[in-house]
Amino acid sequence: MVRTRRELAVFLSKLKGFSRPSVQLEQYPSDSEVAAKLLWQMMLNDEIEDKEIVDLGAGTGILGIGCLLLGAKKVYFIDIDSKMKFEIEQNLQILCDNWEIDVKDKWGFICKNVQELTQNDLNGMQTADELITVLNPPFGTRKKHVDKMFLEKALSLSDSVYTMHKTSTKDFIDAFSRDNNLTISWAEDTSFPIKQTMNLHKKRIQRIEVTLYNLRK
Repeated sequence: MVRTRRELAVFLSKLKGFSRPSVQLEQYPSDSEVAAKLLWQMMLNDEIEDKEIVDLGAGTGILGIGCLLLGAKKVYFIDIDSKMKFEIEQNLQILCDNWEIDVKDKWGFICKNVQELTQNDLNGMQTADELITVLNPPFGTRKKHVDKMFLEKALSLSDSVYTMHKTSTKDFIDAFSRDNNLTISWAEDTSFPIKQTMNLHKKRIQRIEVTLYNLRK
């Protein structure tokens, strides 16, 4: 059992990143420290252990795999890129090798555009109050307002959503929450390092200020 947030972050740092990241899909690896902060808050809120989790825009699966390590009943990894299934499977093997956790029947991969995802895709058995959604959405640098689309979809699936957004968009999150009668039950500012994984990156590491949130209906 993971005893500290630091121990969680150390394990998450062992997971593989994108083998061939897509600029258009904004496939930037989630930082292990930032991911650990978000997941630890979920755990403190008793919203991981024995819960069914949706990892929306899962990428290589760092958030969902962290949930499995912390005792999630099942994780649904959702991504539009079919190659992510293989990369998630590689990282699940790292989880099993490090922690001797049996993940058989505890995860599923759904290759689908987030906009087209429905409750029926998640076996059609869960209601919004039974699922927890976690996501590191695209920040909208390539496609405007894509972060809003991800957030809207997350809230259509579950009553409690853990997400991260650029700190510069705080006014948008505040207004979005008011307009949709949401409660911001937790928010924490942090720094998100983006490593030089694509040709467009000019610095070895670029830091972006982000805010982590738990939004509730």
